[in-house]
Amino acid sequence: MTDASRAALRRTELTTTGSLAAIFALRMFGLFMLLPVFAVYGAELDGATPLLIGTAIGAYGLMQALLQIPFGMLSDRFGRRPLLLIGLLLFVIGGAVAALSDSIHGVILGRALQGAGAIASVIMALIGDVVSEQRRTRAMALIGMAVGSSFILALILGPLLARWLGLSGLFWFTVVLGLAAMLVAVWVPSPRVRSSEPLPAAQRFRTVLGDPVLRRLDVGILVLHMTMTASFVVLPQLLKQRLGMSLEQHSLLYLVVLVGGFLAMVPLIIAAERRGAMPIKRVAVGLLIVAEILLALAGNTLWHFVLALFVYFMAFNLLEALLPSLVGRAAPAGTRGTAMGVYSTSQFLGVFIGGQLGGALYQWVGAEAVFLGSAVIAVGWLLYLRGMGELPKLDNRVIRLASAQDWDQAASRLRSVPGVLEAVVVAEQRLALLKVDNKLLDEDALTALSAEVQEPRA
Repeated sequence: MTDASRAALRRTELTTTGSLAAIFALRMFGLFMLLPVFAVYGAELDGATPLLIGTAIGAYGLMQALLQIPFGMLSDRFGRRPLLLIGLLLFVIGGAVAALSDSIHGVILGRALQGAGAIASVIMALIGDVVSEQRRTRAMALIGMAVGSSFILALILGPLLARWLGLSGLFWFTVVLGLAAMLVAVWVPSPRVRSSEPLPAAQRFRTVLGDPVLRRLDVGILVLHMTMTASFVVLPQLLKQRLGMSLEQHSLLYLVVLVGGFLAMVPLIIAAERRGAMPIKRVAVGLLIVAEILLALAGNTLWHFVLALFVYFMAFNLLEALLPSLVGRAAPAGTRGTAMGVYSTSQFLGVFIGGQLGGALYQWVGAEAVFLGSAVIAVGWLLYLRGMGELPKLDNRVIRLASAQDWDQAASRLRSVPGVLEAVVVAEQRLALLKVDNKLLDEDALTALSAEVQEPRA
């Protein structure tokens, strides 16, 4: 590849990553900004009950959980850009339906339509199509930063915008954001679709769903978003009713606790890099439990809510940062994309269950039951983590194999190299997918063996 070709490739990668990050941010901001205000404004809709408010919040997550994998598979067949545009169009239509609705049932329908545009899997697949392996981690980090930033801004700006626009205006605003994302999507490169994972789909799913470490991580993200959504079904109402806080004051409170929680999280992230992620993850889950108990005990005292939310967002942001990286490290060779798809499905399923759980407990038992129930579920998560050891920091490598050889023997020989933890051979594409521990890897032995099993150069 010439220098000009490399430069063109880098520009394409940068443009694509930036465009996809913008689409993600615009869409998620439109969804997140409803979270801190819907419990207040939704109560004014015809037919609203706490359970139906929770359903409206969680309906989006249910549709996302059901359709993430189908959208990804359809994009393999029909192309990434068409599925991106279809998903964003559903998001826009759903926003319009919710904006025009005066009843909670109409809003539930609109939220479900918005969630039906499950494009996260398509975006991840497009990153795999366009961005090289060397830059893919940075691309995913940029998208993660865009989503995290949109979450923070939405919690702060959502109450302010709701004060000016009302609930219907907020949904119209999501329509505008969705249309802006569609304009960006039109300019996204649309390469010839190719699978970023050469293993057959059925084999990938069997491997991912059967992996005990990945199951623990999938359960973790489900519980994290379940407890977050359940808590926000109740929290805005409590701040209004018990403390008499206006929505503008909600924004100020979220700003203080989010910034404080982020700053307090940084030392823990550094500790996770130095001492390992698993001990810090257990600390974070413990903090989540403490935060939910503090919310249940907050009563009518402002500083109790401030302390509880500070601890909560410190734990939440820390777990949001740790869990995806652990999934990437734990995914068996050739299954990273599928592992992230199942992980995302678990995340959105948690949103739906949390909305239902929070609404039901709030309506039938009381606000404190929502927080205490979330704490009990988080305790179960902490117990489920027992026995889960530290994951090694692994690299993925791909070796192209010569066609005339015994595939099983080639895989066995590659696995015999010290430091090669996994070796999966894809005979149809003559590839060997390796996961290696660089600290233990015998580079000389791998180089020598690779020369024997690789296709000879012309």
